[in-house]
Amino acid sequence: MVENDKLTPTRSGFVPVEDGTRQIYWEYFGNGEKEVVVFLNGLAMLTKSWYRTVPFLYPDYDILLYDYFGQGQSSQKDEPYFINKFADYLIEVMDAAGVDKVHPIGVSYGGFIGAELGRLHQDRLHTLILSGILLTRETLFQMYQDISLRFYHSTDEVFDIYTQYLYEKTFGENISRKIYGAAMDAGRYKFYDRYKDKKYCLVRLTEAQNPYFENIDTNPEAYRGVQTPTLILTGEQDRAIPPWQQSKMVDILPNSRQIMIPDCGHMTYMERPDIFWPVVRAFLQAKSVKFEV
Repeated sequence: MVENDKLTPTRSGFVPVEDGTRQIYWEYFGNGEKEVVVFLNGLAMLTKSWYRTVPFLYPDYDILLYDYFGQGQSSQKDEPYFINKFADYLIEVMDAAGVDKVHPIGVSYGGFIGAELGRLHQDRLHTLILSGILLTRETLFQMYQDISLRFYHSTDEVFDIYTQYLYEKTFGENISRKIYGAAMDAGRYKFYDRYKDKKYCLVRLTEAQNPYFENIDTNPEAYRGVQTPTLILTGEQDRAIPPWQQSKMVDILPNSRQIMIPDCGHMTYMERPDIFWPVVRAFLQAKSVKFEV
């Protein structure tokens, strides 16, 4: 495993999009001789957020990272964002980096981009891994989104309170017990500092989920044509998107398999790396949902 403090991208750059008026930042780890895994950012992440995670697969796989609008070094205009566009931008990044196919791993918000990659660009995917998302319209999720937007539009003091609500809802019991107190406060203050002066980015990223679900309403069969082998990894204690909502994806995606991860909340790859990454490795190697756990 590569040491985190020695981890630096082999290549990085910017891809101009939207007729050159906007840009997407990307990073690549590897020499181009291995299959490529792309980690898809969560809502409030950026490429460097993955540096502790990259060594779980690198150097056995090359790794590709990129920032959506409103994140990291990509454009951060206060304008509508679109999840399907974030998927399209990855294809442009892949072309710029000389990558034909990838294994996307999307947890939480990144899973929505992963789902769109399956719907729109499955010819560019080896496999697809999704965790902590849904492919159906759920009122409880809409309520969660609505209250998040109210916090984002509020004062800094209220936004600080929101970070406590967010962290309480995100993790399962075991990891919460370990990090509750100073460690959890450090994480949520980092989140607060990153976005307190640009909460509009969180607003725009969250609002991008509306057309995503509107497309599901308009075309509920949209994902039934995804033939890419898809692994769904679900935390049994996920309260942001409960397991029963995630289980509906198995009946929608025709070539999928769901594995429940015990003692785990929403952030599956962080909370139970001892289960998450061995399962992921087995799936990536098999390129099939029929693999031994």
